Amino acid sequence: MGKITGFMEYERETPERRPVDERVGDWKELYKEFPEDKLKTQAARCMDCGTPFCHSGCPLGNLVPYWNDMIFKGRWKEALDLLLSTASFPEFTGRVCPALCEASCVLNIDNNPVTIRQIEIEIIERGFKEGWIKPEPPKSRTGKKVAVVGSGPAGLAAAQLLNKAGHTVTLFEKSDRMGGILMYGIPDFKIEKHIVQRRVDLIAAEGVIMKTNVNVGVDYKVSDLLRNFDAVCLSGGSMKPRDLPVPGRELKGIHFAMEFLIQQNRKNAGVNFSEDQDITAKGKKVIILGGGDTGADCVGTAVRQGAASIHQYELLPKPAENREADNPWPQWPRILRSSSSHEEGGTRDYCIQTKSFSGKDGKVMKLHAIRVEWAKDEKGGMKMKEIPGSEFEQDADMVLLAMGFVNPVHEGLLNDLGVKYDARGNVAVNKEMQTSIDKVFSAGDMSRGQSLVVWAIMDGRTAAKGIDKFLMGETEIL
Repeated sequence: MGKITGFMEYERETPERRPVDERVGDWKELYKEFPEDKLKTQAARCMDCGTPFCHSGCPLGNLVPYWNDMIFKGRWKEALDLLLSTASFPEFTGRVCPALCEASCVLNIDNNPVTIRQIEIEIIERGFKEGWIKPEPPKSRTGKKVAVVGSGPAGLAAAQLLNKAGHTVTLFEKSDRMGGILMYGIPDFKIEKHIVQRRVDLIAAEGVIMKTNVNVGVDYKVSDLLRNFDAVCLSGGSMKPRDLPVPGRELKGIHFAMEFLIQQNRKNAGVNFSEDQDITAKGKKVIILGGGDTGADCVGTAVRQGAASIHQYELLPKPAENREADNPWPQWPRILRSSSSHEEGGTRDYCIQTKSFSGKDGKVMKLHAIRVEWAKDEKGGMKMKEIPGSEFEQDADMVLLAMGFVNPVHEGLLNDLGVKYDARGNVAVNKEMQTSIDKVFSAGDMSRGQSLVVWAIMDGRTAAKGIDKFLMGETEIL
């Protein structure tokens, strides 16, 4: 490593977030610039640990210690080349990945890991700034045609690699802009959309054919898909949200979280909505059901829209502040996490079960809930029990259901294709991401289930290798 004793001499430091009062007034990204001298100091903290667990912690297998060393020595171009050898879109993962690599860093034994994610994002942004990242269309074409359905992180990754392998790739997207959840779903304050568009434009300049506003299976027949392409990659995500079938669910003002988040993305893109279409938290008492990342995104969005109050409820118990005995390093730490949104407003509560909603004139006005406790049953599983007398109600003008997704939408494309599903209702695939239909592959949440952007990218890369091998008999895609 560049400085063998760096981890003993320097403390972990991360970029400062903009002041809350400033950032809640706009939709720009959260962080201030991180000076280069500080970045080199952080890179110097990477230790000569012998077995770099960060390699396995990252689904992409990023060669973290090597590019840390290069940054410490000022070898930026080499660091970029090494990073891009394993990572398709560091500008995405550097912003929205929870940093699985940092969790498995040896220094995280002491909860003080190397700031890997920030180094990653600085490398890729330096590459764009210096003009090192340019379109690289293939020198020749194979004559094979591939359709990629869904332009989220999995679809973009698959399309990029398949195009570089020389196949003619058509990327279909049902929305009006490419990028999937990166463009519509993740708030702008976590990733500004010009960052996504920059990569989309680069992939298009390399020769990928892009078709927006095309819902395959509706606007484009499945029979045409199979006839016109030599292989197909399904990467449409896990889009069926988990619902809450309780009395009062039909009341107006109760929405799935993604309806709320996507609409705000569209507003920021310049789309106007009529009063009866507008899903806004302005001046409202908001309740968010679900304590994960999507729920936190709803908090930050509701704050920026001017909510009167925000309550975020989670059915499960509050996570521990620190690792427990059954969750040792280098496992992903199951601990309490607070996002930037939780700094901005709202209250969180745990072990809350919603029993019903009530309202007036067809509009939601109250949530009725009860507190629960969790305990292990005789088989070691966790069992929930309501606490008698703990019933309560909470005023609500808006309720957002942020309880995750159950599986991809089966109706239409998937059922028409006749692909098999796994036990959870996801598209069943083998290790090369091939479905039950010979020429059809699947990647990302559509086959994995709801997961992280970094896993979607990894699946897209794996599917690209599988498709290339299917078409050519072998693959040189790494």
